[in-house]
Amino acid sequence: MFTDLVKLKLRAGKGGNGIVAYRREKYIPKGGPYGGNGGCGGSVVIQSDPQVFSLDHFRNRRLIYAEDGGSGGTNNKQGKKGADLVLKVPCGTLLRDPETGGLLYDFTEAGETFELCVGGKGGKGNTFFKSPTNQAPSKCTPGLPGEIKDVELELRLIADVGFIGFPNAGKSTLLSKLAAIEVKTGAYPFTTLKPNLSFIEFDDFSRIYLADIPGIIPDAHADRGLGLSFLKHVERSSTLIYIIDISGEEGRDPYEDFLTLRKEGEAYSSEILKKPFLVALNKIDKGDETHLTHFKEKYPFPKETLFEISALEEKGIASLTKKIRLLAQADGKKYR
Repeated sequence: MFTDLVKLKLRAGKGGNGIVAYRREKYIPKGGPYGGNGGCGGSVVIQSDPQVFSLDHFRNRRLIYAEDGGSGGTNNKQGKKGADLVLKVPCGTLLRDPETGGLLYDFTEAGETFELCVGGKGGKGNTFFKSPTNQAPSKCTPGLPGEIKDVELELRLIADVGFIGFPNAGKSTLLSKLAAIEVKTGAYPFTTLKPNLSFIEFDDFSRIYLADIPGIIPDAHADRGLGLSFLKHVERSSTLIYIIDISGEEGRDPYEDFLTLRKEGEAYSSEILKKPFLVALNKIDKGDETHLTHFKEKYPFPKETLFEISALEEKGIASLTKKIRLLAQADGKKYR
């Protein structure tokens, strides 16, 4: 199961208690106070990690807390500081206040950190309270509690290229050919039930990240089908590739499919239509060129954005890959 939304209660560590102690050594009858302060509690820190791709590791964890600080010791020893708890999240994670919906932080780059809950301060030992008028204080204080916060983590994948298409258009097959990985494919709706994130690696070791998003159906923007659970992942893709089943085998009109995909994207967010895009006319191996000819006649955008491919037979994949890389370079990013 792919998890892209979790709600958590996070608690920083409690500060350690200060203690009351007195110096007791031979020939030093009035050694004075000797109790140390408690250590501070650990804080809760959230950090983006490029090796983490989902929020699955939080799915069954609702309360997460950092380590408490240690109590002070004799000989004025400071208590041990509680270890900070560092929670790793994928790049593209939004941190929100669940009550207001307000955005607390947006993790867009690898290695970003945000201290969410500060650990409690340690209590004071009796040495702290020594004064000219009180040479043997018997007072100490407890450590303070750490901050407790409810938060919501939502993942919106950051990919260089996002695949959009109807179920069974061949998105997963195309991803497997471009990225040389195995993904689940099949001739039934919603084979892809979660976003698949992979990458193309080139000879210079640069990478372009690809996101295969579960198939769109009409009214997906209104959360029909898999709805909003995948459309939100389109928003952060730099470039879109519309994968169209050009065979028309299921009685569909490929050009109407293209218009529907554009319409659903616009209904969810007008920003989606502003993204650069390519159109992969898939399944040309089926042989019937009627739909292909009709699509090309109706298509209102530059013809260089159209690619005739067969993902299954790997036809046209090389030219599509070349164009994807050119768009990535034009975007000005240094790919990972």
